Amino acid sequence: MKNLEFLDRLDDIAPTSILVAPQPVLSQVAHEVRPEDMAAIREALPGMFSAMYKAPGIGLAAPQVGLSQRFVLVDVAREDEPRNPMVLINPEIIDSSETLAAREEGCLSLPNQYAEVIRPESIRVRYRDLDGQTIEQEASDLLATCIQHEIDHLDGILFVDHLSSLKRNMIMRRLAKEQKRRR
Repeated sequence: MKNLEFLDRLDDIAPTSILVAPQPVLSQVAHEVRPEDMAAIREALPGMFSAMYKAPGIGLAAPQVGLSQRFVLVDVAREDEPRNPMVLINPEIIDSSETLAAREEGCLSLPNQYAEVIRPESIRVRYRDLDGQTIEQEASDLLATCIQHEIDHLDGILFVDHLSSLKRNMIMRRLAKEQKRRR
């Protein structure tokens, strides 16, 4: 894939560190990507893709690696399918279905924590690609969920923010205990 040639040598690329909640950048609204930011984004992509695939995960937003910029990586291909990496710059959901779907979600910034989240079943997203082209794309099922989850990160929202305060607090306490044990 053009602009992503490094994907063939991901095993040789050190993964970027993924921040774990409650890091402040994870609850902030990320800044719009400007044309002058593109060189730094291209530089960050190899380590970010390495981190996402090695985690393993299906999406990673810039704030999760400490970059307060509006771009995300997504690849919902199954293990037995060829990779299908996407980079969405300044993504925005321009339409969503009234039909909702519940799906269990997890997050690389909340390791080993999962909960069912209800979101629109399908969406239409507009974003720029690495060449600066504006793309509009329909997404449904897992891809729609993943894109919505990652765009939430750009707005300072974690999947647990969609849960009741009781469930959210239980997950955050469990995460804090796990993180303490790992130190």
